[in-house]
Amino acid sequence: MARVNILDLQRMKKDKQKIVMMTAYDFQMARILDRVGPEMILVGDSGANILLGYEDVNAVTMDEMIVMIRSVSRGTRRAMVVGDMPFMSYQISKEQAVRNAGRIIAESAAQAVKVEVGADYAPTVEAIVKAGIPVMGHMGLTPMATIGVGGFQAEGLKIDEEQVWRDALALQDAGVFSLLLTGIGADLAKRITQEMRVPTIAGFGGGDDCDGQVGVTHVVLGLNLEELDKPKAAYGPVVASLFDAAREFSTDVRAGKPVRSKQDGK
Repeated sequence: MARVNILDLQRMKKDKQKIVMMTAYDFQMARILDRVGPEMILVGDSGANILLGYEDVNAVTMDEMIVMIRSVSRGTRRAMVVGDMPFMSYQISKEQAVRNAGRIIAESAAQAVKVEVGADYAPTVEAIVKAGIPVMGHMGLTPMATIGVGGFQAEGLKIDEEQVWRDALALQDAGVFSLLLTGIGADLAKRITQEMRVPTIAGFGGGDDCDGQVGVTHVVLGLNLEELDKPKAAYGPVVASLFDAAREFSTDVRAGKPVRSKQDGK
């Protein structure tokens, strides 16, 4: 089975075929999603919250990101694996950025990296690309940019549309192979998609007219504790099945019943 590559994504944009990107942070989730068949699996810094339990996504380290990305790479055969570059792994200098992007590719076997950047960091993106590392640009209201004002739950944040256009054009010129657009509004995301040569992926607030969509798997499918009490996942909550199965197992053990297994058919 051939792994999805950049040419495949460009062809899909040209043919107006929607691109699917989902998130994973561990081997088994990656195996399951890869069988579903998304074009890309993103190992985002959201793994800081979802897998590692940090309150702040900016707390995740390069070493922790590499462990998560490497486990996802082992679990995939078809999807392009995109590894997030964590906070302060590329902001200090272009040399630092290239070194850390290289670590992600070399140590985790990802096919690309993602950076949360705008026009100011276009030279950094260009340096990473020139080193032979594919880059997805993440722009708009990103986790790093909004962390000090309540993250993605912050209300009243205004987007400078002219700056968004400058960011998109600068990142495209710097060589990104795709753009992840979050929090910029559906109309603006649609116009950017129509103008850009590279595929666009809609994050939250990006609407339905981008070239593709990203789904944060645990949120989309309802794989978190809160879904047990207040289910709201559009495609779940799958956590309910896990909870019920674990509770049934616990009940059987406490009742002294033989534990059921596939092998004995009980």
